[in-house]
Amino acid sequence: MNMNPQGETLPNNDSDVVVSVRIRVARNLAGFPFTGRASDTQRQEVLQMVTRAPLGGAFPDGLAWVNMNQASLQERQLLVERHLVSKHFAESALPRALGLGHNEELGVMVNEEDHLRIQSILPGFRLNEAFALARSFDQALEETVDFAFHQRWGYLTACPTNVGSGIRLGAMLHLPALRYSGEIERVKRAAKDLHLAVRGYYGEGTDAIGNFYQVSNQVTLGASEEELLQHFRDEVIPKLVDYERTARQMLLEKNRPLIEDKVYRARATLKVARLLGAEEATKLLSTLRFGIATGLLHNLSVERVEQLLLQVQPAHLAQLDPFAAEEEMGRLSRANLVRRSLGDYTEGSPEI
Repeated sequence: MNMNPQGETLPNNDSDVVVSVRIRVARNLAGFPFTGRASDTQRQEVLQMVTRAPLGGAFPDGLAWVNMNQASLQERQLLVERHLVSKHFAESALPRALGLGHNEELGVMVNEEDHLRIQSILPGFRLNEAFALARSFDQALEETVDFAFHQRWGYLTACPTNVGSGIRLGAMLHLPALRYSGEIERVKRAAKDLHLAVRGYYGEGTDAIGNFYQVSNQVTLGASEEELLQHFRDEVIPKLVDYERTARQMLLEKNRPLIEDKVYRARATLKVARLLGAEEATKLLSTLRFGIATGLLHNLSVERVEQLLLQVQPAHLAQLDPFAAEEEMGRLSRANLVRRSLGDYTEGSPEI
């Protein structure tokens, strides 16, 4: 399984705050118990029905399927680091598989919490495109298999919060200013009141690393897919983007030396460090991203930082350097990788 980082180019629209977007659709096959209650024989049958289903139309070549039960630990960790599967799915012993579309923009987990978790992840604020891609696969598959559906309740799912349309709209947001200013807890409280979930870097049950947060809707019942999309796209995310940008401006106006110190210390550390842990590197690279967004760093691209954020993760680093699988060698290899990548980055010292 070859998973070299792609280094995608982010669109300009809101990409200073919105790192990526995700549309996830939960579906179950009619006539089968939910994954957690099904027997292995039934799970295998679900697996075969989905992986062998003729799709046609927009997916004439089907998907590339990864047998998760045969994948190595490193291969499964690579998928987690790329946000293509959940940690739970990667560690499960149940019969399961992952289908990947072109350029990994579409992923289908079979036998996760639900029989199917269809998701599209795209860089930047390309929510409409992600929605269209996930929906087209959902519709193509529904032409060949029957989904569990109730006339009153909609699509039936293992978790009650997904019942209805079964769709979750999410965005990975970079919110360093809200964290530095102490406003992030207020955001979390407000999000809860608005039936939104704010989670960490790898989703449910994980911490925010490097001030990256995943925001998604919690309720899918009682609203159409289009209504949920419009609300999330036109109201929820724009408000959070504006909130973060306002916090950045206020920090620069009221405490610019502190922000400059954070950014320039991060830059200096990454350019000279000989040992770097994964979490430390993620936090420092996050600060570089913040420096680019606030105009403090000029000769460094978001694309390079985004690529490094992926490459410094343990499984991706071990793919680039097999010796990095050992923790201490990994810290050495990670520091070397970052120094090499930033070696040609030069910028004059800030004015004093």
